[in-house]
Amino acid sequence: MEIRTELPEDATAIHKLNAAAFGRGDEAALVDALRAVKALTLSLVAIEEGRIVGHIAFSPVTIGSEHRTMNAVGLGPMAVAPERQQSGIGTQLVETGMAELRKLGHTVVVVLGNPEFYSRFGFVSARHFCIHWEIEVPDDVFMIKELSEHALQGITGVAKYRPEFNKV
Repeated sequence: MEIRTELPEDATAIHKLNAAAFGRGDEAALVDALRAVKALTLSLVAIEEGRIVGHIAFSPVTIGSEHRTMNAVGLGPMAVAPERQQSGIGTQLVETGMAELRKLGHTVVVVLGNPEFYSRFGFVSARHFCIHWEIEVPDDVFMIKELSEHALQGITGVAKYRPEFNKV
């Protein structure tokens, strides 16, 4: 399997993959909307036998309060072809994505997702840092990971995703 940055000609396949993986078009439309406004910080695809079988998107997020704010990155959506789920593709996409974000100089990643899956990569409840999402969700599903030690020192408050997420 090859993991690489998405290319312009991948857009249709990424859309179809997200729609199939989530069983609806909302996440697919979200990725399209983020791409249209050039708000994909990083977008990776997993390819097997010439076919896109996985995709992960990262986009800008802000975290903070009226006193101090920082830029971070939000992971999601991540999609794996239904017939290839539970085969390690998602794990490889997350690991590759985290490594690429570090290389690009990003220091914090947030995710809304399955705590059993994302905790394997060092994500912890954002409440641990006194950070919450702007929408009320259970504490265990909104998680955060520091890509560099003490990146969140002195940062508390609300994490805000791009407005494109409001349609999902």
